[in-house]
Amino acid sequence: MISTVVWGTGNVGRAAIRAVEAHPALQLAHVLVHDPGKVGRDAGDLAGTGRDLGVAATDDIDAVLATAPGAVVYAASGDIRPDEALADITRAVRTGVVVVTPALYALYDQRGAPPELRDPVLAAVADGGGSLFVSGVDPGWGNDVLPLLISGLGSTVDAIRCQEIFDYSTYDQPDAVRDLIGMGHPMEYEPLMLAASVPTMVWGGQLRLMARALGVELDDIRETMARRPLETTVTTRTMGEFAAGTQGAVRFEVQGIVEGEPRIVIEHITRIHPSCAPDWPSPPDGAGAHRVIIEGRPRIEVTVEATDEDENRSAGGNATAVGRLVNAIDWLVEAEPGLYDALDVPLRPAAGRLGRKQP
Repeated sequence: MISTVVWGTGNVGRAAIRAVEAHPALQLAHVLVHDPGKVGRDAGDLAGTGRDLGVAATDDIDAVLATAPGAVVYAASGDIRPDEALADITRAVRTGVVVVTPALYALYDQRGAPPELRDPVLAAVADGGGSLFVSGVDPGWGNDVLPLLISGLGSTVDAIRCQEIFDYSTYDQPDAVRDLIGMGHPMEYEPLMLAASVPTMVWGGQLRLMARALGVELDDIRETMARRPLETTVTTRTMGEFAAGTQGAVRFEVQGIVEGEPRIVIEHITRIHPSCAPDWPSPPDGAGAHRVIIEGRPRIEVTVEATDEDENRSAGGNATAVGRLVNAIDWLVEAEPGLYDALDVPLRPAAGRLGRKQP
């Protein structure tokens, strides 16, 4: 059994606790929290399992790492604290453990990551013999292993389009939805996540990963952006009211240009309410989905819908990201120390888990 730590108990951390507890090769050893109010609470309570797991949360990072665990699932956010996240992750890698995390977008394509991010990780690997694998859902499996797998079913491939189509009122991070993405703000507000070059910073690595696997060179990466206001005031179940005239929908593309044409495209179509931008593509049930479209012969379209935590679509997406990471831990423990990406780490069947009772 691989002694495993879950570091952080938010949207991702809750799913990570459940995934580690369910995995037959892993043992949940510790849970690290930042909030003093969570210290001492049982991991099962924090993860909503409905039963105690016998692991009390702690904020003593030194004590936990001193136990020499085999793996750490780093589930703390890196969106608004990238420097702190990098410091935490390299600290853990330096102790010799395997770390998996969705926290640092630039390391999804670790070969193309800037030296100021990549070099500290490589130094930590060299010093302590640990490993790091960074991945998620989108960016993550929704625009690396899934489209690449499906592309192999075609005879000819003209273009690959990866879509995330979501009602963001299901996303339990109001600050990110309102401030980073701009939902509910006046149209003149400039959300950080939609600023020029930021989508490329987040999703450009996924385009490079796909291009590398497909054996093509990207001439360029381009962005398109469109925003729509709400025509009427709406009230959402989880995040309250959004006023008429404020931003209600966003659609952007990050395009990988091959020989002058957008051949590899990552597209996001995000709404705060289904009534906004009804002419844009919608998920099958109105809540959310990830879709891959292979234009070629044959044309192939695959839509993935995941739910968790009372049929919540965003929670389902988080759970799949966690599954990709947690299910890689035993492979990474057997591999050489290093910095890995999605093309290195195989996506494997759920061996030993068919019919296994989930927490």
